[in-house]
Amino acid sequence: MDYATDPVTAQAAQWLTQLDRALTASNLDDAAALFADECYWRDLVAFTWNIVTLESQNEIREMLASTLPAIQPSGWALTEPATEKNGIVEGWFCFETAVGRGRGIFRLRDGRCWTLLTTLYELKGFEEKVGPRRDLGVHHGAVKDRQTWLERKQQEEAELGYTKQPYCVIIGGGQGGIALGARLKRLGVPTLILDQHERPGDAWRKRYKSLHLHDPVWYDHLPYIPFPDHWPVFSPKDKIADWLEMYTKVMELNFWSSTVCRQAAYDEATQSWSVTVERRGEPVVLRPKQLVLATGGALSSPRIPAIPGAELFTGVQQHSSRFTSGEGWAGKQCIVLGTGTSAHDISADLWEHGANVTMIQRNSTTVVKSETLMEFGIGPLYSEEALAAGITTERADLLDAATPFALKHLGGQALTRYIKERDADFYARLAAAGFQLDFGEDESGLGMKAVRNGGGFYIDIGASELIIAGAIKLRSGVSIARIQERSVILSDGSELPADLIIYATGYHAANQGIAKLISQDVAEKVGKVWGLGSDTYGDPGPWEGELRNLWKPTQQPGLWIHGGNLAWSRTYSLYLGLQIKARLEGIATPVYQLAPSHHPS
Repeated sequence: MDYATDPVTAQAAQWLTQLDRALTASNLDDAAALFADECYWRDLVAFTWNIVTLESQNEIREMLASTLPAIQPSGWALTEPATEKNGIVEGWFCFETAVGRGRGIFRLRDGRCWTLLTTLYELKGFEEKVGPRRDLGVHHGAVKDRQTWLERKQQEEAELGYTKQPYCVIIGGGQGGIALGARLKRLGVPTLILDQHERPGDAWRKRYKSLHLHDPVWYDHLPYIPFPDHWPVFSPKDKIADWLEMYTKVMELNFWSSTVCRQAAYDEATQSWSVTVERRGEPVVLRPKQLVLATGGALSSPRIPAIPGAELFTGVQQHSSRFTSGEGWAGKQCIVLGTGTSAHDISADLWEHGANVTMIQRNSTTVVKSETLMEFGIGPLYSEEALAAGITTERADLLDAATPFALKHLGGQALTRYIKERDADFYARLAAAGFQLDFGEDESGLGMKAVRNGGGFYIDIGASELIIAGAIKLRSGVSIARIQERSVILSDGSELPADLIIYATGYHAANQGIAKLISQDVAEKVGKVWGLGSDTYGDPGPWEGELRNLWKPTQQPGLWIHGGNLAWSRTYSLYLGLQIKARLEGIATPVYQLAPSHHPS
């Protein structure tokens, strides 16, 4: 790079050189002085063997004092020319540690670092077998009693879990478990994925028939094998199910279907788990060192409110997770309790099949039109336009990770202001229909709601217009006070006839699933899963600044939790996979700032 003719890159290179010198000399004061008064260093495993954001010069100094002797960072170098926009200089770089290789992004403001992202992407000596390192696939020459690829694969499948124990067991075979299984397979970690369903992808197949992803295709790729370029923008659930089944097969994942986990217990003496499962009706005990819970909503039970009289109802009542289709409900009176994504999708599906639908809105909800969110929220990083601008999926994932959660609400607020102005007529019509809107307590919108409490929003793909038109009836600001044989009594005293009641009311805390599978003690040791500690609705403090207990060590040794949508399953499976691989190979992994347990019950 010609720094002489590019002053922006020269400034970025100088800052990176100064950081390299300060860290090499273990000069913590000089290193801290390179950061602005307001500063953030987000580390994904590279320095901390954790997922942590340091949010001040003092926190950065303390982290470096603890980690530098073992990490020994070196080789800091820009990987491309730096850029400047609105006074912010952005630099992309690579570096090494004693055991791995990393990359990251820094942003300078007035010559000092405002945000820094460091990530580990591979372990030295344990690189994935890709490109020139790929396996030959066959041993040329004459070999007696040669085993074919298929025979080797069948032998591995027959032995793993029986005569040979997996190092890692992943409970849950949805996109999270499959993505992580693929990472571990490429890293050479003996792994079993366990799933209660009959086929990979069934967690999607068995959802309601009309379900489509509300995220676009560019956002949803799995690791290693992207969707083909003819794939639809919004994937039907059954296409996703088939893709997951295909992916499991071609990535050669060891996937036990029709397998129910009955109990898991950790042995402190052997530092291993005993996982009792029932596989196609036969009991099996697995003894992995690492246990990953990747069960999504199945980790916790459906939340069904206790409503007086429910036992008297002679119609059908079920949680949204059990709903499959509006077929058969034409002309019937259907009540949907809730106004999140599933509530809207199910209400629209029932209307399409001729049902009379009433949605009960207890609390205000964030609604964003799909086309607006795609163009201005997701599109800048994940779209055809982004690809044309050179923003690959990997690059987009790093850019997204480079903004710490402590700052993401600012972008959300700016997007909210734009959305409210752009779609003012839509929101006015929705409000006139009686729908209670919000954009989060601090107006940071849908994205922050998702990471804070995981719900309370809807990406509109048509149901809102049905509400506006009165095709889907709406009762807002009320709840169901009592259920009768064939009707519901609302909290304002009014009565609605009912043949079907759908509880689109979410799920209980994941702690309950951990308590059921392992023990109450372990559930309390781990504490709350999800949320940042923002002290907003559904996300009690204290502030942690990262999603609680996801993709990183928990207070329970050997227990990991992997979750999120397709995009986060892709992104964070890399970092979780590297943590597990390092432990398999005996690499020291001193965890910095292991998060304490909060809100255990």
